[in-house]
Amino acid sequence: MTDRPIIFSGPMVRALLEGRKIQTRRVIKLGRHLPGYCGPKGAENDPTCWGWEDTENGDWITLEKDPGQRLGWRDLRAAYRAGDRLWVKEAHNIWNAHGLHRDDGKRWGPWGGLPTQLSPDRTRIAYFREGFDRCDPGPWRSSRFMPRWASRLTLTVTDVRVQRVQEITDADAVAEGVQGRAGADIDIDGFWWPGSPVALFRTLWDSLNAKRGLGWEANPWVAALTFEVHRSNIDQMPES
Repeated sequence: MTDRPIIFSGPMVRALLEGRKIQTRRVIKLGRHLPGYCGPKGAENDPTCWGWEDTENGDWITLEKDPGQRLGWRDLRAAYRAGDRLWVKEAHNIWNAHGLHRDDGKRWGPWGGLPTQLSPDRTRIAYFREGFDRCDPGPWRSSRFMPRWASRLTLTVTDVRVQRVQEITDADAVAEGVQGRAGADIDIDGFWWPGSPVALFRTLWDSLNAKRGLGWEANPWVAALTFEVHRSNIDQMPES
């Protein structure tokens, strides 16, 4: 079992809190390519269909073409295993707790009533977005800078699949937190966009990954994680 951080955008944190999200897909960094080894022809003559799991370490090995069109083995390291615990990093703010923290866990002022997380030494307090919209007071610190003690959500990984992002099904897309048949546009407030769950997921995926060359059309390898959501800091989780 490994503990590691994982970043989510505001809409996806809301989906976690509402119980609508139990899957996430993360791009796998391709391992070293070993050209020159060709195996027997597989189904439909498609080398990308061939692969197997290394039972010793859980890595996935696949036969595919390199940029020079030679066939070779790629080692796809998912980096996640069933049983891993992921502590969620999200937009937040941190203040000194002295004189600001009330017994009911809320604070007077612009952040009054927002969800909070108190540091173990009770000297700092983290505030979280609640409505995930422009009504929330700001400014907010980037999720990248969230310390472990401030996390309010922990995910326990129950299943890991290695696949191409375009292999996602409608059921998977709904488990990713997108709405079933139609939903609000993630980029344009007030815009309602009809479509299948996979089409909505494609829009979400491209908004997060297209600029770095890993959009839907690139069809990157991903680790498809299924998990249980716990509304608890990772260091406050009960012993399993």
